Amino acid sequence: MNPNSHPDLILHRGLFTTLDRSQPNASAVAIRDGRFQQVGRDHEILPLAGPNTRVIDLRGKRVLPGLIDNHIHIIRGGLNYNMELRWDGVRSLADAMAMLKRQVDLTPAPQWVRVVGGFTEHQFQEKRLPTLEELNAVAPDTPVFILHLYDRALLNGAALRAVGYTKDTQAPPGGEILRDAGGNPTGLLLAKPNAGILYATLAKGPKLPIDYQINSTRHFMRELNRLGVTGAIDAGGGFQNYPQDYEVIQTLADAGQLTLRLAYNLFTQKPKQEKEDFLQWTASSKYKQGDDYFRHNGAGEMLVFSAADFEDFRQPRPDMGPEMEGELEAVVSLLAQNRWPWRLHATYDETISRALDVFERVNQSVPLQGLNWFFDHCETISEQSIDRIAALGGGIAVQHRMAYQGEYFVERYGRGAAEATPPVARMLEKGVKVSAGTDATRVASYNPWVSLSWLVTGKTVGGLQLYPQRNCLDREAALRMWTDNVTWFSNEEGKKGRIEAGQLADLMVPDRDFFACPESDIADTTSLLTLVGGKVVYASGIFQDHDEAAPPPAMPDWSPVRTFGGYAGWADEGGAPLQASLKRQAAAACACNVSCGVHGHEHATAWSRQLPIADLKSFWGALGCACWAI
Repeated sequence: MNPNSHPDLILHRGLFTTLDRSQPNASAVAIRDGRFQQVGRDHEILPLAGPNTRVIDLRGKRVLPGLIDNHIHIIRGGLNYNMELRWDGVRSLADAMAMLKRQVDLTPAPQWVRVVGGFTEHQFQEKRLPTLEELNAVAPDTPVFILHLYDRALLNGAALRAVGYTKDTQAPPGGEILRDAGGNPTGLLLAKPNAGILYATLAKGPKLPIDYQINSTRHFMRELNRLGVTGAIDAGGGFQNYPQDYEVIQTLADAGQLTLRLAYNLFTQKPKQEKEDFLQWTASSKYKQGDDYFRHNGAGEMLVFSAADFEDFRQPRPDMGPEMEGELEAVVSLLAQNRWPWRLHATYDETISRALDVFERVNQSVPLQGLNWFFDHCETISEQSIDRIAALGGGIAVQHRMAYQGEYFVERYGRGAAEATPPVARMLEKGVKVSAGTDATRVASYNPWVSLSWLVTGKTVGGLQLYPQRNCLDREAALRMWTDNVTWFSNEEGKKGRIEAGQLADLMVPDRDFFACPESDIADTTSLLTLVGGKVVYASGIFQDHDEAAPPPAMPDWSPVRTFGGYAGWADEGGAPLQASLKRQAAAACACNVSCGVHGHEHATAWSRQLPIADLKSFWGALGCACWAI
């Protein structure tokens, strides 16, 4: 081998799932200049090493292509991540409120404590949200804002005072401020169904200074890397202005500090001025401008406000106004003429079919084939609409919003209607382009494994079985939805998404074998080792020594990220809230009347030890403790 072509890095003794159909499995890879140089067996790859080649022994661990989120609000989320207390993955309201109380004690005036989505009341054992009385009891003086999906927000008394809501404050159209008998706001805000009141209230809170926003974005990327995410498509967002709110992510890109690959879409900001937005942007920005780490991906997910059908399943389906088609056609025609792809938020088939009427009309004068445009969400899409999308060369980007709102959907529309909402398996059967993501950070969690669990099991995070087997995917199909399939949606097919020679060297090593672990364990997966472009961006456990990319501590020093980390409060000293909940569940399940003399109530720990017996709950499985006597 030419000395100048030795690999920079070799990974060996792994169980590689490559998703390359011509070579589905491997045990080693060689990486050079940020790409997979060669994929094969140890005896083929190890001899390629040169004197400067770094070699990592994977110790028999499963290896997967890096995960790519097809729809996440990472640019907006990164600006605020360090200020947010995340209840994502916390299994009990008691734990969530304990976290809130601890954060209230840490947060200085005039800062807020904010829980901004990513959770549902159904994930809690108690199956409820906190009451306003409970919020005021733990935080009498510190403003607290809690966003639950795009359904409601809870504000304590201090937050109401901070935002200035009084008996004279009028709610915007599509929103409601609940009031007491005297007409004073109680602290409960409802989207009916427009979430504008929730957005606008949150926007009144303090913001981080620019250097803190840079640090915050780095920590959000780090959290995604911890979960095995190596790429994403940003879907823009409300109150996310271009180019002002993109300065932080651009600064990190220019400094080479992005630890995942990001394609971004531009989201219109001005109702009734949408065409002017896109006229300005198509003149000043170029589709695909950027590089493999940060690049322009077209328009959306909001193209015109008149086509926005909010997904609050507690409310009746909204009907789009008669102006929708004309306004949408003006924007889509402009985008097609400039060869900009677009993505369009659409929850209901009634909206999708009307949008397709517009797209088909535009296609008659400006062919859409090859534009890689797509719909987002599509929970109630019909087979006819799927066929129409395929005929126009479009795609469908689904997200796991039903994992968080499935119970509400069933309550309103019934179990039968929920069985294929969205009909993911049928979309794949029909051959339309389909991929998966989260729609994080507000309406669902950013954890990709919750989405993968939902695709495989058909269950909500609250445990409701939504889908029959015919609408569930096998694990490889679900993994493709999060890797190879996503690349069409950013026009990067063949460049990433598989572990294959010539592709970008993005991969992750999960802490459990995705293809062998119980289905119930999928959602709790994290990464032991994450690589982007052949560089280690996250490492833990047995690979901890390879972790060289950690950002400085979260800023400010009272940031919830310092205390709790992200999903499930994993960083909490003394045991994450998730683990506390599991212990309580184990204790409740065993029905002990007294504490075990050996473990106290550490049943979860006792039952999960690696012991030379088959039944971990047996006498010997608990090493002779009283836990067996149940």
